[in-house]
Amino acid sequence: MSFFNKQIQIIFLVVFFSLPLGVQAGLPDFTKIVEDSRDSVVNISTKTKAKPSNSGGYKIPQIPDGSPFGELFEKFLNPDDNNRRRRGGQSLGSGFIISEDGYILTNHHVIAGADQIIVRMNDRKEYIATVVGSDKASDIAVLKIEAEGLPVLKFGDSDELKVGEWVLAIGSPFGFDASVTAGIVSAKGRSLPSDNYVPFIQTDVAINPGNSGGPLFNLDGEVVGINSQIYSRSGGFMGLSFAIPIEMAVDVANQIKETGSVSRGWLGVLIQEVTRELAESFGMDTPHGALVSKVLDNSPAAAAGLEVGDVIVEFNGNKVMRSAGLPPLVGRARIGVISDVTVIRDKKRRNIGVNIAQLPNSITQAAFTPDADQPGQEAALGMKVEAIGEIVRKRLKIESGVQVTEVDNLGPASDAGILKGDVITMIDNRAIESINDFESITDDLRSGKSVALLVQRRSGPVFLAIRPDS
Repeated sequence: MSFFNKQIQIIFLVVFFSLPLGVQAGLPDFTKIVEDSRDSVVNISTKTKAKPSNSGGYKIPQIPDGSPFGELFEKFLNPDDNNRRRRGGQSLGSGFIISEDGYILTNHHVIAGADQIIVRMNDRKEYIATVVGSDKASDIAVLKIEAEGLPVLKFGDSDELKVGEWVLAIGSPFGFDASVTAGIVSAKGRSLPSDNYVPFIQTDVAINPGNSGGPLFNLDGEVVGINSQIYSRSGGFMGLSFAIPIEMAVDVANQIKETGSVSRGWLGVLIQEVTRELAESFGMDTPHGALVSKVLDNSPAAAAGLEVGDVIVEFNGNKVMRSAGLPPLVGRARIGVISDVTVIRDKKRRNIGVNIAQLPNSITQAAFTPDADQPGQEAALGMKVEAIGEIVRKRLKIESGVQVTEVDNLGPASDAGILKGDVITMIDNRAIESINDFESITDDLRSGKSVALLVQRRSGPVFLAIRPDS
């Protein structure tokens, strides 16, 4: 071995053994992140006042104080946890400091309904916090304590996170302050059924009750998310944790601090998933996008000319791979500004400009909620229909269509999920005005080729795929 090679080897060994053991083994060393960040993470406990009990319609008689019958009547008529009811409810969560003068970020569900909020620092100092504002839709709340010179965390860019990247959480699970857990990013842009506005970061970091509201860090020690919830069948951690991207949290927090409320963009459509069969009927190579099943009256979508049956595949240059990906994009869109919406209509791509409005207070998730994913079933004709009556028109608020009166138990219509009482308003992008329309259109359908069928139900409109038999 030459002298030069020996020198290189010595330098390598010196550098290698100077690294932390975790890095030497190919694993990250989290100690520096924890040392720099834990003083900025706080424990949040809440108290709620005891509420009058419901004795099931029985009135507890007036009994002298100290009577041995008092406790008997109380337990008999109110068999729930009386001690808990007397002192009021308590909950635990986490949060983190975002400004030196005492602003703290946490989850809405951590402080919802609280009469008193106590913030405990890592050095055991406690403060009574006030709620600056809270937003249920994004599960973000901003608190304020009277303090100065507090340690503040650095914010990172959640968009730069990569699936498989290491992340770290600090919080107070079950009240154990400053507990540290680590894992990897499992997925990005996840949508949960009850949270249409948040594109969650999914991780396998161990999160338990009390971690909610705490920070999620990248390996640079920057906050990239707020740990919000878990998916569990047991109530405990099962490897599926979800964090709110920090950019969304900061945007919501800034709006709360500036105006006391949060504004969201509104498109005004009901959407559902695009199944494999529906994608085939729309001339799409692969299922993707958000299928418009209804355009709300007097909405930006209606004004721009969006139609039922359009498949939204891009919004402001962002690809919409699943229907759940659209609501967060619309919610973050600038109000009063034209957004570029790309749709597939009549098997062709079209670009439509939509002037996004502010989400009205009277419209909640209904304007964005995707219908439950329709099972990938093959559908075909195998049903009887009749003209709809005036009662059905008024109840479903529709102008035309035909109502299903009978579905063959073993027929293809049954396989598709078509139900007796469904009202069919569109087939293959052609409106059904009468029985004659239905018969004419269905006679033209090609055997073995999927087409889209729009069904109106009490729960709302939904597209199904239909594949006629020969």
